[in-house]
Amino acid sequence: MKIATWNVNSLKARQEHLIRWLGEFNPDVVLLQELKGVAENFPMLEVNAAGYEAAVVGQKTYNGVAILSKTPIEITAERLPGEEDDEQARYVEGIVQGENGGVRVGCIYLPNGNPAPGDKYDYKLRWMRRLYAHAKELLKTEEPFVLGGDYNVIPEPEDVYAPQKWTRDALYLPESRNALRWIVNLGLTDAFRACNAEGGRYSWWDYRSGSWDRDEGCRIDHLLLSPQAADRLVDSGIDKTPRGWDKPSDHTPVWCELSS
Repeated sequence: MKIATWNVNSLKARQEHLIRWLGEFNPDVVLLQELKGVAENFPMLEVNAAGYEAAVVGQKTYNGVAILSKTPIEITAERLPGEEDDEQARYVEGIVQGENGGVRVGCIYLPNGNPAPGDKYDYKLRWMRRLYAHAKELLKTEEPFVLGGDYNVIPEPEDVYAPQKWTRDALYLPESRNALRWIVNLGLTDAFRACNAEGGRYSWWDYRSGSWDRDEGCRIDHLLLSPQAADRLVDSGIDKTPRGWDKPSDHTPVWCELSS
């Protein structure tokens, strides 16, 4: 089972890219972030024609997440527990079927948090505490699950081209990195890092200043696996191909493969 995550940075602008990539890369499950549209405007017919079911949590103009799967999706959550008045569309979770049973997948669009300090950064840290609590509960089920998406956190210095330039950014502040470390240390596995020891591999490049051409990016899109999923991990990587297309998202897909 090949599972990928991709922040498309406006599905309306990147619909053709998505359909093309689904055909070329042929993932079994895709976690999409930053749809920037309501669920009613999701291109369901086109996605179905490409061979995928979809579970969508949309929002006008901002945010928005979706799970795409070649098999039916049993939706288990349409928001992250812990803050009932939080209406931002940042989480959807469901169970997808593989040859050896179901795998739970959670699609995450974690808040950016800039400028920090401030209300946006406080919200980011609260959101991460909620994710910690939810992951802790999921681990009690002892089932395979993948929590994937745009985490908006750079884990380590080797995950960004120039760490010294990011010391005041919410993506790299110690509190952000520590909050992600707490989540991982519950017993989760960073799929990419488990299969790729080298630094300098990125999933996001700024549109400005020729960052893509100079490969000045950072790794902020992650797939975190429960122990039961990690036991089935075959490989993981970053597909840079769509970032080189015309008018691309600033993110590119990150993927992992689980054995059947």
